[in-house]
Amino acid sequence: MDKRKIKETLLGGLIKNNPTFVLVLGTCPTIAMTTSLFQAFAMGVATTFVLIFSNLFVSLLRGVIPDKVRIPCYIVIISTFVIIVQMVMRRFLPELYTTMQAFIALIVVNCIILARAESFASCNKPLYSMLDGVSMGLGFTCALCLIGIVREFFAGGSFAGFAIPGFPVMQGAGASAFGFITFGCMMALFNFVMQKINERKERIKRSVLPLADQLEEVK
Repeated sequence: MDKRKIKETLLGGLIKNNPTFVLVLGTCPTIAMTTSLFQAFAMGVATTFVLIFSNLFVSLLRGVIPDKVRIPCYIVIISTFVIIVQMVMRRFLPELYTTMQAFIALIVVNCIILARAESFASCNKPLYSMLDGVSMGLGFTCALCLIGIVREFFAGGSFAGFAIPGFPVMQGAGASAFGFITFGCMMALFNFVMQKINERKERIKRSVLPLADQLEEVK
């Protein structure tokens, strides 16, 4: 077991290859399902569940799936877990399922899930594939929740359904246009912060290298 690969896989979807802010995948649910924190969280959890188990089964079956029909096979596998999500939500969360029904069904063709099945799960072992699903799912969920917090705050003057006294509601903040603006601003902020962190790491690395060379010369 490669500990370095496990660490890179787990952190990849959260930071370096965040599906929303870096890879810009799954834009439709990102805009449509972030009008509130609760909806954003529910969409993220549903997608994470499908990601983990579709990655696992694609990895397990990668040796027997014919190359020419791999995409249809991936869709069949993904559809199975989407149906499970639909059945659970319909049984235990009927009101939420009614508002999210169309977008839960569209998880089948969510480009995040198809992309990870094709680029990662189809050429990695089951453990790594599941970890990739966890990482990508958490990265997607965190991004949706951050956008959902901002949109709910401005559109309804609330946080997670709890009203904030005295906060004026912004007209049109619940519309898709405001969702795109919020998404773009948060993507820019995320990438700006990551760029600054990487630049700082490079400066530290450059300052450490001369010291290492000096130590080598002393030895």
